[in-house]
Amino acid sequence: MKKIIPLIMIASLVLASCTKKGDPSQVKIGIAKIVQHPALDAAEQGIIDVINENGIKAEFDLQNANGDVNTAAQIASQFKVKKVNVAVGIATPVAIALSTTLKDTPVVFGTVTDPVGAGLVDTVEHGKNNVTGMSDAIPTVEHIKLFAKITGIKTLGYIYTSNEANSVSALELVKQGCNEAGLELVTQAISQSSEVKQAAEAIITRVDGIYLTTDNTVFSAISSLVDVFGRAKKPIFSGDVTAAKDGGIFMASGFNYYKAGRATGEIVVKILKGTKPSEIPVRFMTDPADSDLLIDLDVANACGITIPEDLKNSANMIFENGKLIEK
Repeated sequence: MKKIIPLIMIASLVLASCTKKGDPSQVKIGIAKIVQHPALDAAEQGIIDVINENGIKAEFDLQNANGDVNTAAQIASQFKVKKVNVAVGIATPVAIALSTTLKDTPVVFGTVTDPVGAGLVDTVEHGKNNVTGMSDAIPTVEHIKLFAKITGIKTLGYIYTSNEANSVSALELVKQGCNEAGLELVTQAISQSSEVKQAAEAIITRVDGIYLTTDNTVFSAISSLVDVFGRAKKPIFSGDVTAAKDGGIFMASGFNYYKAGRATGEIVVKILKGTKPSEIPVRFMTDPADSDLLIDLDVANACGITIPEDLKNSANMIFENGKLIEK
């Protein structure tokens, strides 16, 4: 005699099965950033938008290491346990943590200035094993020469995070820029964002201006640095435009971080569609359309700096009378 199972029991079993297994068409993508600030937030959003626009049904696990490398390592371990399909590391310390822990999972780095120096890849021509990504290298030497030409400064300050490979690599370019521009360089090393204000106060009387590379720890506390240099009426040149949109930074030139995030997301999409990370070259933001130039006329006036008209006209963002104007 056949055993009859009520329809309600069958429905319950099917529902339970689906709940346990989940949606097999949905992929898990872990995205971790070293710290929260507007530039990295924009990069994160760019990644998410591109993946969604490509019709990929994804579950995003968004993590923030809060500037701590140990936390970055813990996040990497969590991604391993959760078995994410792709892990994305925004900024060098997080990317290194992911690549160290995840050996069988594709790892995509974003906004890493020197991926070769950080050991993430051996060459920018292609990825290394399960790792590839996008570099946020900026023309530091050219920035410093332009800064010196416009402002007439003689001494340049540079604050950097000593335990971040990205910033240490950038220091060599800053030195080169100062040599070519005939500037004296004054440096101040930090290890965490709470030290930014103190570092700014330590060098403010010894420099005529300061240059900022894409140091995530410095930018996570940028308001305190802007305050110190603003009160001293000394100019700041930033390699990250995002931080200058609120005012206080004399000039900023760099690529758009949201677009950088989209470029990183495109790499993730390629991997999800079957391309191996080792076959994907490191992506650079070389298109002029990907870059922005911001000039703060309020700061220029406060510092007594005259902006050449041709440079002013080339800027796609002007900060004046306390407001940002985008062309």
